[in-house]
Amino acid sequence: MTTVFGQIWRLEPLSSEKKSMWRREIELLLCVTDHIVELVPSWQTFPDGKKVEVMTSRQRSDLHVDLPALRKLDKMLLETLDSFCGVEFSYVDRGVLSANHDASLSPRRPIHLREEKWWLPVPRVPPGGLNENTRKQLELKRDSTNQILKAAMAINSNALSEMEIPQSYLDSLPKNGRASLGDVIYRYITSDKFSPECLLDCLDFASEHQALDIANRVEASIHIWRRRTTVSKPTNNTRPSWGIVKEMIIDADKRELLAGRAETLLLCLKQRFPGLTQTTLDVSKIQFNKDVGKSILESYSRVLESLAFNILSRIDDLLSADDFAKHSDKLSPVHPTALIVSQALHMQTTPFAATFINKKLDMSAKTQY
Repeated sequence: MTTVFGQIWRLEPLSSEKKSMWRREIELLLCVTDHIVELVPSWQTFPDGKKVEVMTSRQRSDLHVDLPALRKLDKMLLETLDSFCGVEFSYVDRGVLSANHDASLSPRRPIHLREEKWWLPVPRVPPGGLNENTRKQLELKRDSTNQILKAAMAINSNALSEMEIPQSYLDSLPKNGRASLGDVIYRYITSDKFSPECLLDCLDFASEHQALDIANRVEASIHIWRRRTTVSKPTNNTRPSWGIVKEMIIDADKRELLAGRAETLLLCLKQRFPGLTQTTLDVSKIQFNKDVGKSILESYSRVLESLAFNILSRIDDLLSADDFAKHSDKLSPVHPTALIVSQALHMQTTPFAATFINKKLDMSAKTQY
């Protein structure tokens, strides 16, 4: 699967060889699901008209529902790529741009976008930008791809949630939620005026690695509190006093409340960082999962999720290049801040986005002046 979709660098149709390879790999992956069945009651009619209830086999419910949906999403993504045929934009490799020092003099000057992804080719649009109809079609395809991405993420998240939590993960958890979260996050979660959005605004997300670290810590605290929610029974034959039982029930309710708050915080964090990689728990579930059907659903949806995200990113790059081309007459063609402004047009709204842009602008101003 990585061989086919690991290099979606351009918005163009897949070659026939890659399409046939993809279909072959998918059929090999899904052929096992025909034998993952469950018994369901049904009626069998005999020649004399008598009806008897018998048990018949049918594909397991989760596979019966999610696999057709994934196949539909798969077909829609390939159709989206096929629609980029005979387009009015093109791509230029960055190596060619580096060698061509006179590229800024060309009327079809390429636009530099996302310099950290140096391996990606640069989209190039006609002078004055794309046609309005082409622009509208791109925006429609972007919305459609975004919906496909959300659907694939939902199926993937559901498959992961239904996987059993490995005992090795539970054994590696800290003793309490405070040790997992740290003092700052723990104080916010346990406060009377808890707000997940305010808490995320107060945290420092210098990179997605830090966001993933916080997601791992929050997810660990959820399972720590949920494990300790169940009231343990006394080992001796004496009945505990009502005061002890009442205290244990209050502690259980408080842990359940904190676990619910941690789940809300984790959901808001994943919404703020939609491209966040898998958490430690997700990786552990995938590694130790013994349910073949769940593994197939998770892997298939993850590949489609990655493909949809790549298509979405390439469309954003193209729209950003179009925005710059349409506003290039208002900017100096050699001014370094112009490239930064165009790069920021489609940047995701995150707590560190404004700081990142201001820092880049300050650096470019110091370099020029």
